[in-house]
Amino acid sequence: MLRYANAAPWQDTIRENRPQSSRLDPYKPYLQRRFAEGCTNVTQLHGELVAEQAPVTYGMVRAHIATLREAPYAASPRPPTVRQVTGWITRHPMTLSEEDRAGLKDVLARCPELDTAAGHARDFGEMLTGRFGATLPAWIDAVDASRLPGLTGFALHLHQDLDAVTAGLTLD
Repeated sequence: MLRYANAAPWQDTIRENRPQSSRLDPYKPYLQRRFAEGCTNVTQLHGELVAEQAPVTYGMVRAHIATLREAPYAASPRPPTVRQVTGWITRHPMTLSEEDRAGLKDVLARCPELDTAAGHARDFGEMLTGRFGATLPAWIDAVDASRLPGLTGFALHLHQDLDAVTAGLTLD
């Protein structure tokens, strides 16, 4: 209250929100470096500073480390979902956006088995849309040779009624 009573102009009553310096300030770069190196144990960090004769308390170190833990980090992009990848593989390549094409290329580069499966799915799609039933036996052999569990079973079931499936892929 005395601050208000002793103030001549009203501007003297306003406090500026300047951050006050603390005894920890000279050691903050050290703490940030150690935190970035992976040392997040407050007790250990406080002990290191005390060993260097730093005039800091455990509470000061704990409060500063808490602010470092809350700092936003550069989150890596989320990986695509199974549904997204399945959609990328089963849709016609011309209907994919540039972003989807890049995502599919990245996923297929990371998994050779999925790349092989995607190739078989593309070939089957071309067989369906172009009515190329005559190429079905060669496609079944290629799928069987790749030994991909889901596709191999599908191809072998097609082989059980090959004449009907070939006719369905050939005739209008």
